[in-house]
Amino acid sequence: MAVTDLDLASLEPLEGGWSGRTFLARVGDQRSVVRIVAPGADPHRGEHPHEVDAALMHLLRGLVPVPEVEEVRRGDAAAGTPGLLVTSWLPGERGDLVVPELDAVGLGRLGERVGMLLARLGGVPQPAEGPFVDAALRVGRWEGPDDLSALVEHHDPDLAHWSEDERAGLAEVASHAQDVLDRVTRVCLVHSDFDPKNWLVDAITLEITGLIDWDHAHAGHPFCDLGNALRFERHPAWVEAVVGTYLDRLGLPAGSSHEGAVELARAADLLALLDLATRRHDNPVTERGHDRLHAIAARRDLHAVDT
Repeated sequence: MAVTDLDLASLEPLEGGWSGRTFLARVGDQRSVVRIVAPGADPHRGEHPHEVDAALMHLLRGLVPVPEVEEVRRGDAAAGTPGLLVTSWLPGERGDLVVPELDAVGLGRLGERVGMLLARLGGVPQPAEGPFVDAALRVGRWEGPDDLSALVEHHDPDLAHWSEDERAGLAEVASHAQDVLDRVTRVCLVHSDFDPKNWLVDAITLEITGLIDWDHAHAGHPFCDLGNALRFERHPAWVEAVVGTYLDRLGLPAGSSHEGAVELARAADLLALLDLATRRHDNPVTERGHDRLHAIAARRDLHAVDT
């Protein structure tokens, strides 16, 4: 479907996200997904961030179930014209609607598929940590603090509603988490929003038919996406299937264990939880992330859950 074929007035907002920028388009029997992107919307990705998304989908075709890129149109900041990214529509139900309905057997089956997908992403090496800055997928540098302890200190004013003891607990956990993360020096492709709402799942076979929303993808730590997958779903069948499948394909640092992989995942997810907590009023996921981080800080335990 070409942009010139679209009737922009007929676009239907897609459920599941909070950006209000992604729509379903129909021309005859064909369905496509249209994302509207303001030039420079992501300062880490340059003037045309949707071109990075398109490049990632081109790179991963055949390796990961991603949409086919149908058209990319640049925006013009001076003219006030947004950029457009048009991709194919993929079948399947959102994972956040499927997972809560599964029993232990179903969680194990889907967990194996998720672990395999994570291993494929973790097997795409990158030269250094940082954001993708253009359509050539060149890796830039993050601005600001470069470790968890410094980031926690930087965001301390955002958590002023916490007690002094809770903020001290977060600093203690962050220091431990950084020590854990430093055990792994390899860098890989990270989706960075590996939340069930961004998986498309066949509700019958539990095959993953799509991994969508690449806005936050970057080069980073191999356990970041695993941490996201284990963030809120803690059923033993799920954890065992996801982690076991991931490790079968990628392995662990020398001397580590299954429990070590879970600790690495929790440590890697602390950065994402900190980001969510500082935006806690934005949407239900940021609110839930805030509550999880608060429990971790209050108990000084990476594995803590909020009640």
